[in-house]
Amino acid sequence: MSMKSKLKVLVVGGAGYIGSHVTKALRDSGHHPTVFDNLSTGSRTNLLPNIPFIHGDLLIPDTLLPAVTGMDAVIHLAALKAAGESMNKPEIYSVHNITGTINLLNAVSAAQTPYFVFSSTAAVYGEPQYLPMDEKHPTQPKNYYGQTKLQIESLLQWYDQLKELKYASLRYFNAAGYDVEGEIYGLEQNPNNLLPIVLECIVGWREKVQVFGDNYNTKDGSCIRDYIHVTDLAWGHVKALEYLHNHQKSFTVNLGTANGLSVFEVLQVAKELSQVDFPVEVVSQRAGDPAVVLAKTDYAKEMLAWETKHSDVHTLIESMIKAYHANIR
Repeated sequence: MSMKSKLKVLVVGGAGYIGSHVTKALRDSGHHPTVFDNLSTGSRTNLLPNIPFIHGDLLIPDTLLPAVTGMDAVIHLAALKAAGESMNKPEIYSVHNITGTINLLNAVSAAQTPYFVFSSTAAVYGEPQYLPMDEKHPTQPKNYYGQTKLQIESLLQWYDQLKELKYASLRYFNAAGYDVEGEIYGLEQNPNNLLPIVLECIVGWREKVQVFGDNYNTKDGSCIRDYIHVTDLAWGHVKALEYLHNHQKSFTVNLGTANGLSVFEVLQVAKELSQVDFPVEVVSQRAGDPAVVLAKTDYAKEMLAWETKHSDVHTLIESMIKAYHANIR
């Protein structure tokens, strides 16, 4: 990408956990991000200095067209994402994730914004039929959250065909960690992932960590997941955007590490690094939890020249300990 082609990018959900790291990566690579967020789950703490901020909402279409007009690209990260909740409240997920995205796509089409980067998820795959999972793996989501993301991927294909919108659909695995430089430390509200729960135990906000099952067919009996550092994930968005700009070709790609960490490994390293021996309670398995989830990431490495630099377990947990301690101070 030539140094001249610096893009104006609207980061929808840019005050959120992943969105704020994406905004920082765009800024650090010389692009011009503007954050668009309704602050329902995003945090003002995550708004970086000197980055324009628009307080708007995907469900209020009138706020969208003025925000999108004049932008070279939109990166869309605004969604509800609790898999369990999506099974109990599908109507809320339909409105926020699907209707909200349709409103955004219609604004993007009206403004003739050429590029769209979408925050998708490995949840579109469902139960692994083989490992590691590549982009050709069948898509059969096990929860409604994953289904909303799959619906949006389908919409994007149509908008490419009918409106010539070039898109990148990024299927994330488990995002974790915090900005290694310590500039971003706004915490997720009501987290339901393992690592934030571990950190809440370390700082004394939670009594214990529950482990859902220790009798899986894995080396230590606990589930194995593919954790990607949020800084590495953020740079994946920048690379995807630059690929769209250079090649004018839509694509779907996994962003993960291809390295699995078991729940017990994560707990052991967290105890060592924090020097806190928090209580762990093993309870029964959750319905629909696969034993192992692993990404095949060759496509991202080859096509985007992207690689992970911070996704080892020590950096993941150390960066989180710093962020949580910054909040206590």
